[in-house]
Amino acid sequence: MNWTTPADLRAQVERLWTRGELLRALVAPGEPWPLRLSLKTPASSDLTERFEAVRKWAADLAAMPHLRIEWREIQHRVQGRQRLPEQAWLDDTAAALALIAKRREGQTWLSLWQTAAAELPALSPWLLRKPLAALELAERWPQLLAVVQWLIAHPRPAVYLRQVDVAGVDSKFVEAHRGVLTEWLDLALPASAIDPSATGIAQFARRYGFRDKPQRIRFRVLDAGLQLLPGQTGSPDITLDAGSFAALNLDLNAVFITENETNFLAFPPHTGAIVIFGAGYGWDALARATWLARCAIHYWGDIDTHGFAILDQLRAHFPHARSLLMDRATLLAHAPHWGSEPEPVHHALQRLDADEQALFQDLQQHRIRERLRMEQERVAYSHLLQALAQITHK
Repeated sequence: MNWTTPADLRAQVERLWTRGELLRALVAPGEPWPLRLSLKTPASSDLTERFEAVRKWAADLAAMPHLRIEWREIQHRVQGRQRLPEQAWLDDTAAALALIAKRREGQTWLSLWQTAAAELPALSPWLLRKPLAALELAERWPQLLAVVQWLIAHPRPAVYLRQVDVAGVDSKFVEAHRGVLTEWLDLALPASAIDPSATGIAQFARRYGFRDKPQRIRFRVLDAGLQLLPGQTGSPDITLDAGSFAALNLDLNAVFITENETNFLAFPPHTGAIVIFGAGYGWDALARATWLARCAIHYWGDIDTHGFAILDQLRAHFPHARSLLMDRATLLAHAPHWGSEPEPVHHALQRLDADEQALFQDLQQHRIRERLRMEQERVAYSHLLQALAQITHK
């Protein structure tokens, strides 16, 4: 039986709901009303062969509330004169919402729309584009509007999120809603109050002129002759904010960067050098130290597609950076320690040298082994010492 059932009719209206069309229609009519729903009806042979099923089908449709049925009368050769549904209509948005039990949600959304229209009309395009997302925020609507209004009154405030003085709002609230607030603030604020170079929720504070947590750089001094601290002994582990690190302006022979903390802590002494605990995919803080451009930089990451992607991004700031122990020989020498990379990088990398590019593509295309990964902490310490000896003697 392929006749349209009550469940089928509701599903048609549910699709309109899922696309946001019913909520939009409350304030900006899009669907023509009344709305005709698709209705597949029984054939003449069904009346002959399945008469009771046809009668029940017609009764079920007739019993649906909020739906208007247009009927047609036929003269059947076996069953005589019969009255059957021919078309199904919804007369207005209210009927559509009631049919799928969404009347309360419609009232809530209309209230959100009216509040935003009165207080922040700039948000109207967002509401029309994402009506269901607005519904999910209904309980936090007043606080979200208040945050936007506060920033309109205090553009680029140069304070921490903790200092936003809005009732019911704290820094955790703002951080939890950075995604939607970014969309709203981009609509509500003048261009002069937005830093377009700061993108993504991680840069929310910088985009709208808040003070952000200072970016920190952790490093160890590998040369006892480099005295950075009063009374310094050994190889101190130092953490500085990015600005203070940039101001060091050290005269070094080499800078090593490693992503693994154990490797960072165990990195051996090296004349005129420091080792930095890496930042993964974030190099903006390190890039502020322009004096690094005159230092030899050696990056030691995992031998996997992400390791090479991080190296590629580092070279966007420091094109002269070299890879350390990220070569084919190191990989093949440690076959017993190979692991698996959960989610390999799929895009192309443009800043690798020929050998790195060949290995990266072999890993990306799974030519050596499926999802092959060699974590840097599994490289034998003796290999590190040999590599550093070669760097020393160059």
